[in-house]
Amino acid sequence: MNKSYLNKNILLVYPNCTGTFWSFDNILKIIGKKAAYPPLGLLTVSAMLPENWNKKLIDMNCEILKDEDIKWADYVFISAMLVQKESSKRLINKVKKFGKPIVAGGPLFTTGYEDFPEVDHLVLGEVEETIKRFLEDLEKGSPERIYFTQEFPDLTKSVIPEWRLIKLSRYNSMSIQYSRGCPFDCEFCDVVRLNGHSPRYKNKEQIISELDALYHHGWHAGVFFVDDNFISNKRNVKNELLPAIINWQKKRGRPFTFNTQASINLADDEELMKLMVEAGINSVFIGIESPDNDSLEEANKSQNKNRDLLESVKKIQKAGMEVQAGFIVGFDSDKPSIFQRQIDFIQKSGIVTAMVGLLTALPKTRLYDRLMKTNRLINESSANNTKASTLNFVPKMDLQVLLNGHKQILDTIYSPKFYYERIKTFLKEFRPAKGKLPRPRSYHIKALFTSIWTLGIRKRGRIYYWKLFFWSIFRHPRLFPYTIGLSIIGIHFRMVSSY
Repeated sequence: MNKSYLNKNILLVYPNCTGTFWSFDNILKIIGKKAAYPPLGLLTVSAMLPENWNKKLIDMNCEILKDEDIKWADYVFISAMLVQKESSKRLINKVKKFGKPIVAGGPLFTTGYEDFPEVDHLVLGEVEETIKRFLEDLEKGSPERIYFTQEFPDLTKSVIPEWRLIKLSRYNSMSIQYSRGCPFDCEFCDVVRLNGHSPRYKNKEQIISELDALYHHGWHAGVFFVDDNFISNKRNVKNELLPAIINWQKKRGRPFTFNTQASINLADDEELMKLMVEAGINSVFIGIESPDNDSLEEANKSQNKNRDLLESVKKIQKAGMEVQAGFIVGFDSDKPSIFQRQIDFIQKSGIVTAMVGLLTALPKTRLYDRLMKTNRLINESSANNTKASTLNFVPKMDLQVLLNGHKQILDTIYSPKFYYERIKTFLKEFRPAKGKLPRPRSYHIKALFTSIWTLGIRKRGRIYYWKLFFWSIFRHPRLFPYTIGLSIIGIHFRMVSSY
């Protein structure tokens, strides 16, 4: 932002987000990292603030927020997700003790700002336009409390995140965004409410500029495309974005590997999958939700209905991408047999990273509205898809049967026997392109010895670990790094998923 404003000290703070399925905080020390991903939203917001302002970012997943930091600030900016609600409240209380004005935004505040009366200024929804109005009012000395717009901004005008504010080496992966919005309308999902039903995109030149920015800041590892559905416009992705990334990767010596999120219809497009692998995308997260067609119908998961989900997963794996997936139990259509059906599907599919949660009614979703109208809501959602998952509505299934069934799934799929067997199933299907495996790094050696000591000697299930270890060495030596990496990740999954 070029417009000159009176100089201010701005403290941007990202609340604690440990203990979640994707935090990986139980294993980050093994690879010498502090957090899984950086706070992309705050880094982007920072780049929208006046250049002459002094800015400091504190990610509470990496460092302690000191009193001196708060005292230094003229304004404290906070961005958070729903799963960070409690840590955000603690942060807000701490800041208010020093009498500093707070500016808050992000999904947590956009869908639940009523729960934060202490916040001085709320910049809700997508920030590109509303932040301009806030800054103009701030300069006039009359900022309002709430800024919101029904319009969704043009992403071709989006800025490059201000990477200089963080130590990249603290993170396991960087993040980048290509699009916002989703063409589908699953009842339980809040993406359409937050980002709209018509996806919007950055152009290929913007993405290349963002990749260059990360590269020139010294990052040469994993990058997560945070899009809710990376392939929502297959034509753009195939004809423009992926060819540009492929060319960039070749020129730079393939410094990045990517992962992203996509819908299951990715399996229907062999050309698209081939280009994604060529670009360096080696894993995709897909919302499978349920093998039961009635439950998919209930959730309006149209893209998953009336297809062989298992075969679709296998196609993506054979194309050279690991499939990670989300699963849900607690639909009104679910019967007690669903728990074993979920276990069977997860095991047969070789989906090693399987996030299985209780259905939850997120604020402002169509599911939330439906359950509220029928007086079935009982509390707010924690949005935590682990053993800490909470049921916030009255289910049609007997409550104890549902809770026990959820426990049965998690205890089974993350038990050593089933988990290591699932890695083996995945590796039998996985066909990464030659020369496209991740570069070996120093922490891979540390991870190998840690896995041998922790999983092969100390932990229960040692026999299953060693069976997989030697099977991989002799049958699939090229994929041995995946064997070790997925075995290590299992430590975290067992800690957050086992009751």
